[in-house]
Amino acid sequence: MKPVLSPTTTTANFLHHQQHFFSPFLSSSLPSFSKRRRRRLIMAACTTAAPATVSSSGVQQHNHHHRQQRKKDKMVVIMGATGTGKSRLSIDLATRFSPCEIVNSDKMQVYKGLDITTNKIAFHDRREVPHHFLGEFDTDEVGELPASEFRERAELTISDIISRKRTPFLVGGSNSFVYSLLVEEYDPDSDVFNDSNSVSSKLRYDCCFLWVDSSLPVLYEYLDKRVDDMLDLGMFRELAEFFDSDELDRDLEIPAGLRKAIGVPEFHRYFKKYPPGKYKDLDRVRRGAYEEAVREIKENTRQLAKRQIGKIMRLRRAGWDLRRLDATATFRLLLMDGSDDDDSDWRSVWERQVLEPSVKIVKRFLEE
Repeated sequence: MKPVLSPTTTTANFLHHQQHFFSPFLSSSLPSFSKRRRRRLIMAACTTAAPATVSSSGVQQHNHHHRQQRKKDKMVVIMGATGTGKSRLSIDLATRFSPCEIVNSDKMQVYKGLDITTNKIAFHDRREVPHHFLGEFDTDEVGELPASEFRERAELTISDIISRKRTPFLVGGSNSFVYSLLVEEYDPDSDVFNDSNSVSSKLRYDCCFLWVDSSLPVLYEYLDKRVDDMLDLGMFRELAEFFDSDELDRDLEIPAGLRKAIGVPEFHRYFKKYPPGKYKDLDRVRRGAYEEAVREIKENTRQLAKRQIGKIMRLRRAGWDLRRLDATATFRLLLMDGSDDDDSDWRSVWERQVLEPSVKIVKRFLEE
């Protein structure tokens, strides 16, 4: 029969073992410390790895609970439907809580090309804040980036950011990417946003969630305006160059990944009928086809926003602590002003109703 070890005996054996293990490091780096001081250092070094307890049968039982309580790395996560101002808020916050780096989680913006169509934040608007996964992947090389691969790649990037004592900001509207990265256990074969599957609330990061939202009627109207603004910026010309006449003549498939970007399938049908470069002027029939493509883009953008909000609500119901920030008044003013210049009235409303509450939330989170 094995002897039952007392707590005193267990602790003594544990300290003897740890002293034996740590002594080479302590002796080389701290040669002048006394034995008593060394003993205290050993105890301090072991606070994150508590000793195994010994049961009455003499079997060691490791302290799994303590290991599970390991302090998680902090991350700010900015979520919201398309067009709600996530990129704007991320820059506003990142410049206030520097040093920070932004990790993009929009599944269309990770690819190179179509910067206007996918609404990537312009380089000059990034205000020198480093961005990751923004136009980094060539669809000819990687095809369509699955959520599981995004999880692996983004984890390495975030670990690097944290190792350099910077705060990562995860920003984007693709909730499947956000979910895959944040949960402790991810099953790539399970679509948790279907009703038949449960959403996990066990996250592997300590997250501060900011959810930029708006009433749907106002958001829909703003999204229509944004499509018009993107066309004014050169979206049609960008897509015409993307669908070059040689590709259309060969009837090739749209590259994987970008084929799902809103604007691509709608204008793909248009350019197959009216190849770029062959028609200089918009006649009445061609104008009608163009306007139909634009109407489809607006409707599909609205439906995307509705689906994204539904997924966010599902995460919230599952226990994700999402702090909702109502940007409805900002979008109303943007629609009235017709301009998104920083000196317009909308900016003061944005700062009062969205930015200032966000600053307080993030400040408290980072100081905890």
